[in-house]
Amino acid sequence: MTVPVRLYRGLEIYPLVYPHRPTAPGSGHNYDEGFDAAVRIREPQELDGSSRSRVFGVAVGRPFTNAGDARRASVAYAEHLIDSCSPDASVLDLTS
Repeated sequence: MTVPVRLYRGLEIYPLVYPHRPTAPGSGHNYDEGFDAAVRIREPQELDGSSRSRVFGVAVGRPFTNAGDARRASVAYAEHLIDSCSPDASVLDLTS
């Protein structure tokens, strides 16, 4: 599945959603335990093809019950990070 890029204030947002429990070798996906989420925030590519990006985990107390909720939470978290960053700094320079 291709995830569309969302542009927000000049930055690209890529939601990252994955099963809470990793898939064991030789078995199918286990979606019953829910999903975790993260988000990649990336600057648009420069003319030379380079760009900076960073992944931020979405910290919640328990797994999301479905992938849609996890995706929406990762986009909302990225927008929050971008909005709360001072105008003279980049969200990519935030310390964890």
